[in-house]
Amino acid sequence: MDRYTALKVFRSVAELNNFAHAGRKLGLSPAAISKNVAELEASVGTRLINRTTRRMALTDEGRLYLDHVVRGLDALEDADKALDPVRQAPGGTLRVAAPMTFSLMKLSSAIPTFLSRYPDLSLDLNLDDRRVDIVREGFDIAIRGSDNLEDSSLIARKLTAMPHVLCASPAYFEAQGEPATPADLKSHSCVRFSLSGHAGTWEFRKDGRTERVAVRARYSVTSSLAVRDALRAGFGLSLIPSPYVEDDLASGRLRQVLSDWDTVDTALYAIYPSRQHIAPKVRAFLDFLTETFSGP
Repeated sequence: MDRYTALKVFRSVAELNNFAHAGRKLGLSPAAISKNVAELEASVGTRLINRTTRRMALTDEGRLYLDHVVRGLDALEDADKALDPVRQAPGGTLRVAAPMTFSLMKLSSAIPTFLSRYPDLSLDLNLDDRRVDIVREGFDIAIRGSDNLEDSSLIARKLTAMPHVLCASPAYFEAQGEPATPADLKSHSCVRFSLSGHAGTWEFRKDGRTERVAVRARYSVTSSLAVRDALRAGFGLSLIPSPYVEDDLASGRLRQVLSDWDTVDTALYAIYPSRQHIAPKVRAFLDFLTETFSGP
């Protein structure tokens, strides 16, 4: 028995004082109406309606039960209606987890534009380079960078991809020389972003061949901005996402080497729990992210 349906049937029959009229109102056959009433009576263990082929009437127990059923069904309807504003327009608090460096350099400046569109929406943006468990930690969306996104029950929408460049300061190259091939990196001082999926091995591709170099790093750090600071200081060279150093490369503060080799790309994804019943606040932020990163 579908108890909710049975309760609605009982209410309609009692209020209309007619099985057939209740069936027409609810779009159910007379047999279905009778079955739901009989199963509800069996469930509560008492007769609710006295009926013959010509007439029906609520029992004392039926009148008492009806009073509670009406209040219960009305409360459920009110509860459903309370969600209408949330279902129709973005509102409430949206919890987002995102990597710190990427967010500070490419996302945070656009956040005020997003919030200005939705005055009833609040954003709780958690900047953390670790890989969060969005379900267990209660996030609506996570932005995640990965060279190879693992299989998951979560839904992933690709936002953009960041190519990497091998670079260092001109002062470093003057002191240590430039690598002519990927294998030359074995004799260089490297700075490593330790949270990267390719932190220990850097990969280079050219003319159909691939070379992988095990990286010897005196300095490993969990922030790409710290990697950039070390490069600027002439400490070593690193394979770093190009958007983080594009201004440095343009000004000559840093210089790219092995530019004739292809390197890894890190794809950025928006991760969220389900395609079904996506809240308007989540859909709005997904659309905003797509819009923000749809350009070159």
